[in-house]
Amino acid sequence: MRSSSLVFLLACACLLPGAALSASPVTVRYKEGLLHGFLVLSTLEGQAIADGDLTQLVHGDQITSRLVYHFRDGSLQDESTVFSQRREFRLISYHLVQKGPAFQHPLEMSAATSTGEVTVRYTDDGKEKAETERLKMPPDLANGLVPTLLKNLASDAPPLEVSLLVATPKPRLVKVAITAQGSEPFTLGASGHKATHYVLKVDIGGLAGLIAPLLGKQPPDSHVWILGGEAPAFVKSEVLSYLGGPVWRTELTAPTWPRTEPKERSTH
Repeated sequence: MRSSSLVFLLACACLLPGAALSASPVTVRYKEGLLHGFLVLSTLEGQAIADGDLTQLVHGDQITSRLVYHFRDGSLQDESTVFSQRREFRLISYHLVQKGPAFQHPLEMSAATSTGEVTVRYTDDGKEKAETERLKMPPDLANGLVPTLLKNLASDAPPLEVSLLVATPKPRLVKVAITAQGSEPFTLGASGHKATHYVLKVDIGGLAGLIAPLLGKQPPDSHVWILGGEAPAFVKSEVLSYLGGPVWRTELTAPTWPRTEPKERSTH
């Protein structure tokens, strides 16, 4: 029954056109500014695996955001996103580096929306390789932008659909459907708050999308929690580490200081 279903899907896929990508950028409601924040990356079981450093620099209506994770095992993930925020959020360029034992297939990907050029550098059988392609970049491309977009959604906004560039040896575009799943409570010290829970579901599209669930390769859903109000803020996310990899949790964290006694502080 399983093989006959695959044959049926393969036959149907030959009759279907490629899925059209959405082209609806998110309107700017809250402009991004100068920022330096600290994050912790952990497994879903709660084991911390990396420390994150997030910086944002402002150049007029253009933002340069960089998120670097230093892993406890020596691995590195370095993600740089440049985007504009004039009326709508628009991705300008994107650069991702994943290397070290935490990643099954270390790679580097860079993309420029002005030219549509995407370059992926990776290692195959011990040999370094590079693939460059030109893709038609949709205006709703959201690599490195998802938390920013979610902070700018109105409470009564309809489900959002964005495009993402997947970091694989052969880069491809996928659609991601984002829906709000209500609010969930959390505490900050002794204060209670509620965050909107968003679910992100990847639509691979085309032939691969039809057979992925049967082959067990449909990417798991991702989750992002956003604190609403007059100054929306990112609270937590649980997203896929890389295609075929585990889901990792990102949360805010704070610096820790060496313990000093009051007498010692007064001496200093």
